[in-house]
Parts: sequence; C-alpha cells; structure tokens
Amino acid sequence: MKNKLFSLKKIPTNEYRLTFPTVLTLVRLISTPVIVSAMIKQRWGVAFWLIVVSSLTDLFDGYIARTFNQKTLLGAMLDPLADKLLVLSVYFTLAFVQSPLFSIPLWFVLLVLLKELILISGILFLYFKKDFLDIKPTLLGKITMVMQILFIIWLFACYFFHWLPVKTYYTALGALLVLVLSSLCQYGKIGFKYLHAYLN
Repeated sequence: MKNKLFSLKKIPTNEYRLTFPTVLTLVRLISTPVIVSAMIKQRWGVAFWLIVVSSLTDLFDGYIARTFNQKTLLGAMLDPLADKLLVLSVYFTLAFVQSPLFSIPLWFVLLVLLKELILISGILFLYFKKDFLDIKPTLLGKITMVMQILFIIWLFACYFFHWLPVKTYYTALGALLVLVLSSLCQYGKIGFKYLHAYLN
C-alpha cells in the first residue's frame, strides 16, 4: 500500500512543479465559471463546445502525464478537484437555471454533493491525522466521473439542437444514480477500512 501513498513529511519539492498536464488542468478549472456563465445566459452552443474542450484537456493531461513521466502530486490533487468542481457547478446550475428542456433534480445534485463531501472529508482526515495522502481514484470512481461528463455533454447537445429524448434522459439519469450510489458505497467501504486499520 505504501507505493500508492504520499507521506506529507517526505514530499519532494519537484512534486509541486508546474508541468504542461497541470497547466491543462488549470485551464479546465478556469473554464468552469465560463461554462456556468454561458448556461445562465442560455448560450448552450457555447456551453457545449466549452465542456467538450474541457473534457479533452482532461483526457490529454492524464495521457501526457503518464506518457512523458510528468506525474506530480500537484497535478494529482488538482485533476480530481477540477473534475468535481466542473460537475457540481454544472449540476447546481442545471438544478436552478431555467433550462429549455430538462432540469436536474435537486435531490440528485445533493446526492452527488454528499458523495464528494464524504470523499473529501476522508482525504482531509488522512491529511491532518495520519500524515499521508491517498489520492488514487478507484476504477468505479473514474467510470462514474466519465459517465457524468458524457451525460452533461449529451444534455448540452440536447439543449443546443432542441432534442427531446425523454426516455433516454431518464434512463441515463437512472444509470448515473446507480453509479453514484455504487461509488459512494465503495469509497465508504475504503474509508472505513483505512479508519479501522489506523485506529487499531
């Protein structure tokens, strides 16, 4: 397990260097409020293309980091933060903005928020109490995030092209609900495992 963890007392300075993949992640972070602004202004074409570009930066930053050995702790921390901020910002905006076709149920937004808060709380606990960080996402967590991004892209495309596939919408929302709940249970199980191991 130690090869997956960063000890806070032993993190080298170069783990905080600004690499090209990290710059792409920062671009994704900066694009989030622009996407939200486009949504509020009902400029769904702009929002659609911005989130497509943002998703591509997510794809390329990971590929470049792995291929050219540019993985850093800074990048590993910022990458999931950028993904979570983007998804939650879009969900909250969809829940409250006057959308042309579909709206995201508030209970679904709160469920996703609960999942992320539990995950972040676990990371912070390890950070402040146990002197290490484990920021490696699970495969299920990655799949859940990818499916949420694809769902948002598809939803923006529906808004932009004025599609109304109601059955597809509710099917996709149901599938996301299953993924989010499954991911929440998995991270909860991992959290309890860490807590039990380090309290005994």
